[in-house]
Amino acid sequence: MNPQEIFSLQSMPAASASYGRPPYRFIDREFFIITYESDPAAIRQAVPEPLQPDGSNTVSYEWIKMPDSSGLGSYEESGIVIPCTFQGEPCNFVAQMYLDNAPAILGGREIWGFPKKWANPRLSVEGTETLTGTLHYNHALVAMGTMPFKHNILGEKDTATAIAKTQVNLKLIPDVDGTPKIAQLVAYNLENITVKGAWSGPARLSLTPHVHAPVADFPVKAYIGGKHFIADLTLPYARVIHDYLQ
Repeated sequence: MNPQEIFSLQSMPAASASYGRPPYRFIDREFFIITYESDPAAIRQAVPEPLQPDGSNTVSYEWIKMPDSSGLGSYEESGIVIPCTFQGEPCNFVAQMYLDNAPAILGGREIWGFPKKWANPRLSVEGTETLTGTLHYNHALVAMGTMPFKHNILGEKDTATAIAKTQVNLKLIPDVDGTPKIAQLVAYNLENITVKGAWSGPARLSLTPHVHAPVADFPVKAYIGGKHFIADLTLPYARVIHDYLQ
């Protein structure tokens, strides 16, 4: 291969790219989000400067089901998101993510710096009335959330605005000698959002301490509520908002 051919490759390995080329389009992407008050010291410790926690002392635990994802396939995801500000503007810091899809893990980490690890999240309706999210890491249950199924209807316009809020990741990639090669805050905004349904209701969340999936590091102090929505949307490329090496 000559340099021109090398630069045209999407990703490693050269013989067969690990993931498709963005932007990615998601159809019928389903979200279940439980927002709750947690420990402000734990939140502060998890948020990288110059991001600042927004002062609400809240955390959102998320499950996302993605049955139709261009370039990635079908998979599910779970994790922790912390509301923050950057230079006075509101944003969400994505602190932990767990999923069951290799292309999404590889592409998410290499391009956007998503904090992705392999695990087994599931989002389903149990019985006839309970929206249920679970996360297993190596067969151990580390998170379970529940909410009444389609309890209260939410406004689709407000939901689309919430989905479009700026999301921020901490992207860390070492050099071949172990020193930092990339150390950045990376931001992105989901685009072309069509909300197909949105609901709210009371919610409950159980978290079990686990060294490889430390979601319980953000203990539940008080519940704010749950949200459930389904949307089509596009994940575009991102932008660097802070470079720690410059």
